[in-house]
Amino acid sequence: MIIGNVNYLARTVTPSLRRNGQVLTRRNADGSDSGGTGVKVDSCEISIADARIEGATCESNGFELVDKPNDITRDFYDHAAVLNGYYDECAEIVREITGASFVAAFDHNIRSALGKGAQRRIKGGQEVQGPAYMTHGDYTLTSAPQRLLDLTKPSSTNDTLRELLGDEPLLTKDTAEAVLAGETRYAIINLWRSIGETPVVTDALALCDGRSVVPEDLVVFEIHYADRIGENYFALPSEDHRWLTYPAMNRNEALLIKQWDSAGTLAQSSGEHGDGSKNAPCTFSFHTAFTAPKLDPKAPRRESIEVRCVVLYD
Repeated sequence: MIIGNVNYLARTVTPSLRRNGQVLTRRNADGSDSGGTGVKVDSCEISIADARIEGATCESNGFELVDKPNDITRDFYDHAAVLNGYYDECAEIVREITGASFVAAFDHNIRSALGKGAQRRIKGGQEVQGPAYMTHGDYTLTSAPQRLLDLTKPSSTNDTLRELLGDEPLLTKDTAEAVLAGETRYAIINLWRSIGETPVVTDALALCDGRSVVPEDLVVFEIHYADRIGENYFALPSEDHRWLTYPAMNRNEALLIKQWDSAGTLAQSSGEHGDGSKNAPCTFSFHTAFTAPKLDPKAPRRESIEVRCVVLYD
């Protein structure tokens, strides 16, 4: 068991399932925050279990680690090198683990504290982002279906998709509408991988078992871009949250992190019920970088890539 510190929203923040303008940030084209409102942070000491020992699955807990060796010659700091080949690799891994009928990668981030500090820019892409030191889930009851609809737009509205697919949308409008009508289960899953030469020690990830989260833990975090508003869920502290980590992840391992699953109890009930049932998939997993006092302060800083995949089931 590791004793670590994670950032939550302060207990005084009001829970919310839908957008209300209370907790937000403004984000520029490079993905960097530039001022916000209502983000009151509470650093909490938690116990973090070893997921390599206890085990976890993407279906039930919201995350799963698999051995998937990677091409070490690939330059992840080259946008084109990631789009051309690595997207397909990620989609195939997610398809294999989930058994889905359709998986396609549509976006990615590179994270490195040193790269962020140096304002390093990906060749042909945006600036490198720092590790996310905030307990969060990437989608909400509103933004998950909206993301699905966004993927029906011509890829000319999205630089990443245009480079990968030309002008064709990732999903047809008919497909998206059928999915959102409940005819097909869908999910959004990130494939996370360390891309550093050494195993991850500093800026490591903590992952929260989705079955330990209840709707009262959620707070909508609005992300105001120049042309749209996105949403994440931030979290309020709870002693019921079950946290795990995979120590010393290396670049030959791939971590699936579920960002949304339409079959989850929370999603199915529109936030009326949490995902405590062991007989149903969870909706998502909160996750965050964490600090631990016993870590070697001289250990190399984490470098990682996360690739977002849309997943459809028969």
